[in-house]
Amino acid sequence: MITATVLRALDKKAYWVVGILIALAILVPLSNLLLPTGHALRVPNYMVPLLGKYLSYAMLALALDLIWGYCGILSLGHGAFFALGGYAMGTYLMRQIGTRGVYSHPELPDFMVFLGYSELPWYWLGMDQFWFAAIMIMAVPGLLAFAFGWFAFRSRVTGVYLSIITQAMTYALMLAFFRNDMGFGGNNGLTDFRDILGQPIANQGTRAALFAATAIALAVSYVLCASIVASKLGKVMVAVRDAESRTRFIGYRVENVKLFAFTLSAVMAGIAGALYVPQVGIINPGEFSPANSIEVVIWAAVGGRGTLVGPIIGAILVNVGKSYFTAALPDFWLFALGGLFVFVTLFMPRGIVGVFVSARDALGARRASARAEKGAGPDPRDGPSAPAPSRSDPDRETRTDTGDARPSPAE
Repeated sequence: MITATVLRALDKKAYWVVGILIALAILVPLSNLLLPTGHALRVPNYMVPLLGKYLSYAMLALALDLIWGYCGILSLGHGAFFALGGYAMGTYLMRQIGTRGVYSHPELPDFMVFLGYSELPWYWLGMDQFWFAAIMIMAVPGLLAFAFGWFAFRSRVTGVYLSIITQAMTYALMLAFFRNDMGFGGNNGLTDFRDILGQPIANQGTRAALFAATAIALAVSYVLCASIVASKLGKVMVAVRDAESRTRFIGYRVENVKLFAFTLSAVMAGIAGALYVPQVGIINPGEFSPANSIEVVIWAAVGGRGTLVGPIIGAILVNVGKSYFTAALPDFWLFALGGLFVFVTLFMPRGIVGVFVSARDALGARRASARAEKGAGPDPRDGPSAPAPSRSDPDRETRTDTGDARPSPAE
């Protein structure tokens, strides 16, 4: 029943997006594993985790778009949920090292031995089991978002004030995780990962599997968001975004709608962070930086907020450009990226997807106008047009043979 409801809510665009992501999940690993080195169609080994990182960022941007584009909540601290999911995955990966560390301690990671820890902190217990770590990946960001949203939304904190509070939250977490006594590696963070689910992370097949898992997770997240947006709840979210006071006046619990969207978005961001960490090989407090959260907002704006597919495109394009500029223009890449953002703001305020949608609508309007001038019927490519009034329509204006309007009895 749930599956049928989700499928009915999806449109043609969603099927295209999911199809492309599933194709990537299959073709990229096969290309890397089966084709010989030097083949024109082979994806190099270094490219597989890099593409996986891009898809992780795309999932984070999608999570932000769910609350910003459809609920009007501009979060400048979503990088915190991303980093918390990454740290949860990092603790699991650190527990898998075992006696293969520098100090060969059976339980304590190397940084804890170096700092003089005598026993494992209580919040590390159970993280050697993947099922428990998977629960923490979703529960830690979700519970923080729920607690934060419970107080913020019921206090009716909105607009720029809410954005500032979310930024303060991620900055406070960054300062806390920089401390060595926090128990997460301090400034160095967590790194030197070896295994995941019993398989070496550096193995070619493991990296291909991580990429496939990231692509599938992004596809599932897109389907989930698309089904929510197309549902009655999605319409209420848009109403909250456009007219919060009116939505509250007609009887909807606006704070509950916001709380649901904010918590779900945080869980998605945490999963994205968990998929990011084993592919890049490190997680440190720098991921909590407010600048990272602001960058996520830029990805969504460049792609087109409120479109779901736009933030995915924006995250991938901006990070591909970032990778290119850091190599081609190492001294000026920040200026190049800044110029890109200014260009989008001035000339594409609706984002990349918004430009294509506007062009499509304008083309359809021109086609309809041209056909109307020629006296032809509507072009099916322009979409459905308003039906002509039927003869049984009581509100239809009737005319006499001489062309004079005959007033209705009400007149």
